[in-house]
Formats: sequence, structure tokens, C-alpha cells
Amino acid sequence: MILNISVYAFIVLTALVILFQLCLAAGLPWGAASMGGKFKGKYPKKMRIVAILNSFLLAFFIIIILSRSTFAFSSLFSFSKIAIWFLVAFFVIGTVMNSITPSKIERIWAPVTLLQFITSLIIALN
Repeated sequence: MILNISVYAFIVLTALVILFQLCLAAGLPWGAASMGGKFKGKYPKKMRIVAILNSFLLAFFIIIILSRSTFAFSSLFSFSKIAIWFLVAFFVIGTVMNSITPSKIERIWAPVTLLQFITSLIIALN
């Protein structure tokens, strides 16, 4: 039960972050809520490309979660046994970075990355 809840929670949270990244890529003026608030307003063109790449990376994280939990992508299960620990570490770092960012609005992502860390750890340990 906890595994299922963790998988669904991770997917929902990560989909939310993907949506945010795609909004940045589309030119919405939310740059202050990302990258330490370095880019106020709309992202410059290079950063929009980075936001798209981030979206693909986050989608790949969902694939790892689905594989590790045996929900889907069974052919990647062996890979996911190692890759899941990369995700756990990634979200520990993300939680710290989002907690100490100079951008006050970006700190809204700290609880999201904390929950992504917790859910990925639960999945890794199952």
C-alpha cells in the first residue's frame, strides 16, 4: 500500500514540476521561482531550452520509478535498481538547494523535493 501511494505521489509531484518547467520554456514570467531567482520574469532562450531538457530528465525519472516499482517498463528493472539511488541523492540535494536558495519564492519547491525524496526512498527500499 505504501509503495503504491509513494509511486502515485511521486508521479503527481514530478508531473507538477514538469508542467512548471514547460511553462518556463513557453515564456511564462516565473523565472524568479527557479534557478535561485537569477532570471526574473521570462527565461532567456538558452534557459528555455534547459527547461525543456529538465522536463525530459524528470520524465525519465518517472520511468525509473515505474520500473523500480514494477508498475511498467520491466525491461529496465535491473537498471532501475541502481538508478533509483541516483534519484534519492538528486532529491536530497534538491531539497537542500531549494531550502537555502536566495529566492524566497523558489523555496516553495522545498516541500515538493522533500516529498519526492521521501517517496523515491520508499520505492528504493521496497
